[in-house]
Amino acid sequence: MVPRLTCRRYVVPLREGGSLPAVVDTVEDGQFVVKLRGAGQGERALIAELIVARLARTLGLPVPDDAILILGEGFGKGEPDPEIQDVLRWSVGLNFGLRWLPGALPFDPAVESNVSPDLAAEIVWLDAWLTNIDRTPRNPNLLVWQGGLWLIDHGAALYIHHSWAGWETRVQSAFPQIKDHILLPLAGDLRAADERMRSRLTLDSIRAVVDDVPDEWLAGDSQFSSIEEHRERYVTYLDTRLNGPRAWLQEAIDARERGPDTYQPRLTHRVV
Repeated sequence: MVPRLTCRRYVVPLREGGSLPAVVDTVEDGQFVVKLRGAGQGERALIAELIVARLARTLGLPVPDDAILILGEGFGKGEPDPEIQDVLRWSVGLNFGLRWLPGALPFDPAVESNVSPDLAAEIVWLDAWLTNIDRTPRNPNLLVWQGGLWLIDHGAALYIHHSWAGWETRVQSAFPQIKDHILLPLAGDLRAADERMRSRLTLDSIRAVVDDVPDEWLAGDSQFSSIEEHRERYVTYLDTRLNGPRAWLQEAIDARERGPDTYQPRLTHRVV
């Protein structure tokens, strides 16, 4: 289960990007970076954050500790920025957070040249499966801390959930944006990564991750008649995409082999 922690003090805003995250102190367990439901894409971004972080952890990939962070009325009232004050008011209730890694630096491939090819391939694999468009040279969403890589900021993943209409025809779609992945040039054998990663996942493990999404984030979506139907859609989508033809994997393999300057996506793919 994802722990639920109470936010005690608003420490400092992190003004990179449009989601207005911030470092907060929690009553129970130190400092976390909170992603606020009142910012950006709202609950859908938090759902993506939680699902990707928990799946990455299930797969053994390096993700900071995660938590559901509870904001009470009046939290951060000393913050002078009126835009941030508005977002905090809209975010009372359940939000998402990753543990703050003090002193961490953004990943720079020109500096961090010793990344394991297997790890790079596994991260590329994860992001292709979960359609994460936001791990590029422009915005790596990777930190270097205590000599290792750490995955952060996954709110842009799973973009299918912004419109589920016709999802059955899109679930097996390729992911051409993988050609821009910052770790693709460093990635090792992607087919071998696929074998390793799929062996670590079952339908039950996927369901356990989705079950950790709070009902509060799933309620009120007009695309579904109930929270249970909404939750089951994520399970079905993730499992079907993982165990189908995996055009997204072949797309990544093609991009890795051809390189970013010559890459051209194929019309159809199948991984056997």
